[in-house]
Amino acid sequence: MQEWWEFSLTVRQKLRLVVTFRAMPLRPLCLILVFVLLAGVFSLAGDDDGQPAPHFRAKATSGQMFNNESIKGKVVLFEFWTTWCKYCHDEEPLVEQLTKEFAEKGLIVIAIDVAESKKTVKKYLEQHPRSCPIVLTEDTNLAAMYQANSYPIYVAVDRDGNIAGEQRGAGGERALRHLLARAGIESEEKSEGN
Repeated sequence: MQEWWEFSLTVRQKLRLVVTFRAMPLRPLCLILVFVLLAGVFSLAGDDDGQPAPHFRAKATSGQMFNNESIKGKVVLFEFWTTWCKYCHDEEPLVEQLTKEFAEKGLIVIAIDVAESKKTVKKYLEQHPRSCPIVLTEDTNLAAMYQANSYPIYVAVDRDGNIAGEQRGAGGERALRHLLARAGIESEEKSEGN
């Protein structure tokens, strides 16, 4: 949370804020802090479900190009990750499994590595190969659009190009399957039982 404050306030505004907070009694100060924290949490939650996905462009390391037109009629799972993220690494086999399981149902998984060099990502992928397209930050505007600042982040876009859901942080298989179901892709077992 400290980084958010530093990013959004100038030095002069910070000083004014500190002076104002020091002059306030403790109880109102606590209420203001709780309000600010809750406002921050709700703004980061990104209640964009059902809204059209922002216009994007992305070039995979393989040279494949993606944009809103090229994914039309498909369900897309954007995965924002880094090579140093333990949780991203732990969920890679799951993402790979889902990529293969639902490819025939129209799922495209695009893994966007955030803010790392091509050399770092290439070295990592030599040891941990992935079947989904890999996109670097320099080759897309997606990381900025979805405020990718903690990892992993998953964003599902439905066949109509609308945001079906977002998950910040690792949630395991059940959470990812639920996210894909919201976008219109469900497991065989689940759809047969309905």
